[in-house]
Amino acid sequence: MDSNPDTRPYHHGNLRRVLIDAALALVTEKQDWAFSLREVARRAGVSHNAPYNHFPQKQDMLAAVAAAGFERLRDRMRAATAHVEPATDALLACGRAYIAFALENPALYRLMFGPALASAMGPRPTSARTAGAEAKAVLADIILRGGRAGTFAVSASDQQGQRMAVFFSWSAIHGVTMLLLDGFMESNFTADDLVKGLERTLLKGLTPR
Repeated sequence: MDSNPDTRPYHHGNLRRVLIDAALALVTEKQDWAFSLREVARRAGVSHNAPYNHFPQKQDMLAAVAAAGFERLRDRMRAATAHVEPATDALLACGRAYIAFALENPALYRLMFGPALASAMGPRPTSARTAGAEAKAVLADIILRGGRAGTFAVSASDQQGQRMAVFFSWSAIHGVTMLLLDGFMESNFTADDLVKGLERTLLKGLTPR
C-alpha cells in the first residue's frame, strides 16, 4: 500500500473544512502563509490535486483561512461578553478578548487585516468581508446596548452615530493591537497598561457628559 500522503485517496467527509484546518495549522506553526497548496494537501493527508476542487488559487484558500480567523475572533469576543450585563464592562471584556486573540495568533491576525487579501481590482473576498462583519457585530451589539441604556452617548435611534461609534471603537482597538504586534510599545509600558489605557479612552469617549 502506498503511504505517500500525496497519493492516498481522500476519505474525510468534508474536504473543504479539512483543508482550511490544515492551512490554519500551518499559519500558526510557521507564523506565515508562504506555504503552497501542495503543502496544505500533504498536511491534510490528501492528494496534491485535492485542494483545487475547492480553491482554484492559493488566494482563494487564504481568503477562507481569513474568514475562519474572523469566526474565531467572533466566538472569542462572544464568549468573553456572554454573561457581562453592563455595556461598559462588556466593552472592556470585548477589547481584552480582541487583543488577546491577536497576540496569540499574530500571523493569522495579519492575514485577516493586512494587504495579502487586498486587490486593486476590487474589495476583499466576500467570505472574509462577511465573517469580518459578523465579528464587528459583537462590538456593535454592545454599543447599541449601551446607547439604549443611556450608558453611552450614542442614541439607539441614531444609526449613523451608532456606525461611527462602532467604526472608531474598532479602529482604536485595532490600532493598539497593531502597535503591540509591531513592537511599538513604550519601554515602560506593559501590554496590560496599554489595554487599560485603551479601555479608559474608549469609555471616556462614549460616556455621556
